[in-house]
Order: sequence, then structure tokens, then C-alpha cells
Amino acid sequence: MKSLEELMAIRDKARASMTDREGNGDSIRIVVGMATCGIAAGARPVLNAFVDEVAKRGLKNVTVAQTGCIGMCQYEPIVEVFVPGKEKVTYVKMSPENVPEIVANHIVNGNPVIEKTVGANFKD
Repeated sequence: MKSLEELMAIRDKARASMTDREGNGDSIRIVVGMATCGIAAGARPVLNAFVDEVAKRGLKNVTVAQTGCIGMCQYEPIVEVFVPGKEKVTYVKMSPENVPEIVANHIVNGNPVIEKTVGANFKD
């Protein structure tokens, strides 16, 4: 970095990426549990797959973020999808291979993939 202009350009780029990650109140949020249990179960590749799939499809109203412990370690990796005006959907035992189906059906078309949700996987 050799000038104030270069520093300002770096700052502006960082601000833009922060805005992309934070989204706005009207955006769909995909949140991946990234506590130690989630990471050990493979959450990082799932997070990366969501980021890549959203970028590949050019979805501007979708943010992908990470969170800490969601509290159901036996179901990791866990992904929560928040669509404004709808109930949260919690996907469990996720893998990167599941991501295109979740994005296509739930994020793009509004149809949650029920068989991959916590309700479909919960056994007494």
C-alpha cells in the first residue's frame, strides 16, 4: 500500500463484504452451526458449499453466516434457514452434497426439504 487512495479502496471493499454477509431485514439467512461439534462433524465444507452455491446462482437476497452451538450435537452439521415471515427451518446431518437441493428447493422455490429437517430425523 503506497497511498491513501489504496487504503480507502481496501476499506471500501471490506465494508462491502461486511454488508453482503450481514444482509438486510428482507433477506433470507442461512446459518451454519460452527461450534467445535459442528466443525468436527463437517460443518466447514457445508458452509463453503452454501457460500459457493449462493454465489454461483447470483442470489442477492441471501446471506450465509455462521453461529456457535445450536445445541443438538448429535445432529451436526446443522443449518438453520430464516425466511422473512416464515418459521425457521432446521436442517440436520447436512453434507455439501445436500446443499444444491436445499438451495434449489427451499431458497429459490420456497419448498423446504422436509426429509432433511430436524423433525424428520428426530427419534424418541
